[in-house]
Amino acid sequence: MTPDCVTAAARLLQNMDPRVDPCQNFYQHACGGWLERHVIPESSSLHSVFNVLRDELEIVLKGVLETECTCDRDAFRKAKVLYRSCMNESVIEQRNSQPLLKLIDAMGDWPVASEGWSSTEPLWLEDTLATLNTRYNRKVLLDMFVWPDDRDSSHHVIHIDQPSLGMPSRDYYFNNGNYKKVREAYLQFMVSMAIIAREDRNLTQEDERVWEEMMQVLALERDIANATSTAEARSDITVLYNKMTLSDLQETFGLDGFNWTHYIQEIMASVSVVVQADEPIVVYCTPYLEQLDRVLSRYNRRTVQNYLVWMLVMDRVGTLSRRFKDVRAYYRKVLHGTTVEEARWRDCVRYVQSSMENAVGALYVRETFAGDSKRMGSVGELIRKIREAYVETLEELNWMDDQSNAKAREKALAISEQIGYPDYILQEENQKLDEEYIHLNFSEESYFENSLQNLQATAQKGHKRLREPVDSDLWIIGAAVVNAFYSHNRNQIVFPAGILQPPFFSEKQLQALNFGGIGMVIGHEITHGFDDHGRNFDKNGNMQNWWSNYSTQHFEEQSKCMVQQYSRFTWKLSGDQNVSGITTLGENIADNGGLRQAYKAYMKWLEREGEEPGLPGLDMDHKQLFFLNFAQIWCGACRPEYAIQSIKTDPHSPLEYRVLGSLQNFDAFSEAFQCERGTPMNPEEKCRVW
Repeated sequence: MTPDCVTAAARLLQNMDPRVDPCQNFYQHACGGWLERHVIPESSSLHSVFNVLRDELEIVLKGVLETECTCDRDAFRKAKVLYRSCMNESVIEQRNSQPLLKLIDAMGDWPVASEGWSSTEPLWLEDTLATLNTRYNRKVLLDMFVWPDDRDSSHHVIHIDQPSLGMPSRDYYFNNGNYKKVREAYLQFMVSMAIIAREDRNLTQEDERVWEEMMQVLALERDIANATSTAEARSDITVLYNKMTLSDLQETFGLDGFNWTHYIQEIMASVSVVVQADEPIVVYCTPYLEQLDRVLSRYNRRTVQNYLVWMLVMDRVGTLSRRFKDVRAYYRKVLHGTTVEEARWRDCVRYVQSSMENAVGALYVRETFAGDSKRMGSVGELIRKIREAYVETLEELNWMDDQSNAKAREKALAISEQIGYPDYILQEENQKLDEEYIHLNFSEESYFENSLQNLQATAQKGHKRLREPVDSDLWIIGAAVVNAFYSHNRNQIVFPAGILQPPFFSEKQLQALNFGGIGMVIGHEITHGFDDHGRNFDKNGNMQNWWSNYSTQHFEEQSKCMVQQYSRFTWKLSGDQNVSGITTLGENIADNGGLRQAYKAYMKWLEREGEEPGLPGLDMDHKQLFFLNFAQIWCGACRPEYAIQSIKTDPHSPLEYRVLGSLQNFDAFSEAFQCERGTPMNPEEKCRVW
């Protein structure tokens, strides 16, 4: 009986609620104790097992970022200066609105906060949008970015897509109830920011005019939101993808006289890349561009400039003094349900982590993984076993013909993996880590300007790739992250160091828990290669139809069952809205497939290695423990405001339905807990894709 066994048993026991019948609601059975013990912090809108692990990881990062060492390499030194500049609240307070007013000037002014703004420049809109993109990484009205070409994943290409909005989704612009409350708070936030800017520029207070102008801005944004396509309408990548030349783009989408060539040349000139009329462009948002023309012709320049600057100003509030955050507080409360700002150090840790992922990843790995390459080897071994289980599962499917089946097998075997962290980040003699941040020069007194440097560096890093080949060794995420990923363009799965810990994984916990934890996550990521999105890509990450008509038709039939199943889930917290079975389909297919593969791989492991001992205090066999740990990695609770937002924006089903949906479809679960047919956890109708 090792201490690790006792720890695991205690965790599993504390989290569950044995009073709930596992065949009635397994989520409550597995997570009831966790839900009773955990109160959502006042500063959060979601609190889950993932969040708890992230909170703990941030404590580690706080420790390393606050430790000074003369031996630090450049990348670490810069990360620590950036952190200190963020923590330097007395200077931030003292500077007050000064950095913001300078930014407004750099943008060619904010009409609502100035006297007598006018613009007659012929290419004013093109230049302003290009500046927002290249200097501030802010994609307003249009999202232009460089990314691998879906049809030729070894080359980068320019993409044009619809932009994100000021509020989380288009629903906030049209729906009633809480969405309307958020909309009203958003307008109030806009107005208050403009009033402060006027005040600090010593202009007359014309509150009524400010309200009028900002209501126009909101009307413009509402029209932009209306022009964007819904998540449901964007679920088929093969329909979204539309490749043309720059001159075709100009001809097809006139946008009220918008000069596309000038706009794109301005952006690419920021990284000294020359673009000609025959440059290929992938358009992801044809319906949006068709409507944008009409939207722009309805508003004058003043309103559009007010909107463009507002989108940048709103983004920078977090880097300003208390006074600005106080103005934002009510909007955040209505939007997230949070009544308290996050602890300053957490905000700063998160900021440095997101801006300098590799530097922070290296600091984290040095602190927590010191020389522990064995852990990565074990995870690699698990990946091999689960991929094998997926390939074997293919043989059980009767809805797929042999030709498509062989291609699926080929793709599964071609999936590459990244585990833990890239080697170079720990190699002292390797300059690559320092070179990544070579252009950044931070000052402890200038948090606002430091953050602008980061925005520009991020934009340039992206645009620079246009003429570079795709680097398949590049890590798409930092090491200090509690998550996992699948990339369809690379046909690659990624498991950062941050997720390689209990309850997901430990070399010292039962294999039942490892297979039910990280094993299911591995299976989930593999299955993304074959969900409604990933299935459109071949083994090399190119969008290509490798399916026979027969298999496609049957895939759609199998999927439809799942769409209907999850659409029947009503989420009480979101005001009794139903889950969108269409927008969550990819994640639901991955959850269901991942669970099956992990279980199959665990059964094979048991055949080879023999049964595992039980855990003290838990009257459960190894199969039941597998399902218990699977369910417990999804324990979590959220505020109604979060539910209302995520039901419209999150491609995942709510935590509870991720567990219930997957288990209801899986006979092995009902056998393990002896759930009779017809009980909630063992329904008559079951759905299965993979």
